Amino acid sequence: MLDSHDDLLESNLPAVLICISSAWVNMLNSRGFLLRMILDMGAIEPAAQAALIEQLKAIVGPSGFREGDDIATKNYQDVMGARAIVPALLLRPSDTQQVSAILKACHALGQSIAPQGGMTGLVSAAAPLQGEISLSFERMKEILEVDRFSSTMTVEAGVELQTIQEQADANGLLFPLDLGARGSCTIGGNLSTNAGGNRVIRYGMARELVIGIEAVLADGTIIDGLHKLRKNNTGYDLKQLFIGSEGTLGLITRAVLKLAAKPNSQAVAMCGVESFDKVADLLVHMQAKLGSNLSAFEVIWQNTYKLIDEHAAHATVPLPEHHAFYVLIESMGSDAEKDTELFINVLNTASEQKLVDEVVLADSISKIKSLWTVRDAAAEIYHSVGPMHTYDVSLNIDDMGYFGEEVEARLRAQWPTAIFGLFGHIGDGNVHIIINVGPDTEDHHLQIDEIIYGLIQELQGAVSAEHGIGLMKKQFLAYSKSEAEIGLMKALKHTMDPRGILNPGRVF
Repeated sequence: MLDSHDDLLESNLPAVLICISSAWVNMLNSRGFLLRMILDMGAIEPAAQAALIEQLKAIVGPSGFREGDDIATKNYQDVMGARAIVPALLLRPSDTQQVSAILKACHALGQSIAPQGGMTGLVSAAAPLQGEISLSFERMKEILEVDRFSSTMTVEAGVELQTIQEQADANGLLFPLDLGARGSCTIGGNLSTNAGGNRVIRYGMARELVIGIEAVLADGTIIDGLHKLRKNNTGYDLKQLFIGSEGTLGLITRAVLKLAAKPNSQAVAMCGVESFDKVADLLVHMQAKLGSNLSAFEVIWQNTYKLIDEHAAHATVPLPEHHAFYVLIESMGSDAEKDTELFINVLNTASEQKLVDEVVLADSISKIKSLWTVRDAAAEIYHSVGPMHTYDVSLNIDDMGYFGEEVEARLRAQWPTAIFGLFGHIGDGNVHIIINVGPDTEDHHLQIDEIIYGLIQELQGAVSAEHGIGLMKKQFLAYSKSEAEIGLMKALKHTMDPRGILNPGRVF
């Protein structure tokens, strides 16, 4: 990774590229543009890359690569659909040893690699840049073991989240990580972004659901940490370096996941609430009365609820549209009869205290699914509304009401007819925003970014809660991280990937 003009001068890049002035380099870096995107084609000569490609093909065999027109669109265009650069080669390794051999060969020549899972990310961390080789884990999708005694599951990186959930359920256990893309996202991607989802309030983020990890470093070294020990204080917890680092420090190939006891009860309700202050009071009430049974507290702003009703044909909204906020509450416990009775009593108390104006309680499995479909639809409607910018931020809960009001005021000041919506996992401080300011939304993305991230900076929040940084948020990283923190991150990157081949240009 080239962090400065001095690094550029000390590199072995062609002389024509070294002539780039320090002022221009500094401008690119300060603006957050991807310097690597300009330089990567000079980092390895075409003849050397061609020879490397043949070497890589030999490593994975005929079924382990795709090139040219044989590369499917899903392997180079992410779910946002904004970028489409065909990689120089798509590699599909079948095991960790092949991943190791690939990285060793690429490291030797300085060839950059773009790792990918289900390509469901929302910050363009996995879409390849010009001249990059993509490495997909789509063939590494085996569940290696379910251990009911240790309540663990050992999996390869390419296993889809829903498959893991279903396998845990079949063994009387629960893998609690859950998000809307469960049917297509992979566990490797979930871990590399430290995914959050719907039940963080009870079970925590992805990093809290992992016991052991196997990863491959940039030079091909395999780090084997696939243990099941819940207590292991033997030095640094190295797995945490790879979780949330978006494939920039090493590639996760296998993981030992922590499973939970399968709940015997599930109760779900949707409530209409008149103000965000009452939403916050309702959260405190539910936490106090339900305790650890509270597994989800999801909030949909009124404008988002209306968009769901208008654009999500598969979702049936259960309450009229006049409420300011809609709160989906879920309780999961071990005693079906007592837990449901407690849930109903707690909701009745909330109603008596005027914390909620209207409540719909799911009285069947199908009704539970129906309520969750409404919540999931909030994350899907941007496909129907038109060109949308999406945001994933975190805030202190007591700032969220003000944040929502300010987002509306600042957007309306510039685009009076803007379409936007807010929703999220309010129980853990995570808000999602979708914004359309008209057919030319894409032309205004920098202005919209500055409104959202500027407000986040004012409130000392985080520009990413669960989606990661990737390419799309890198220029705003300093809004949430100090210079010292970013400096330490860069030092780790340089130590673990000195040639900068792993997902270069992402994060910073």
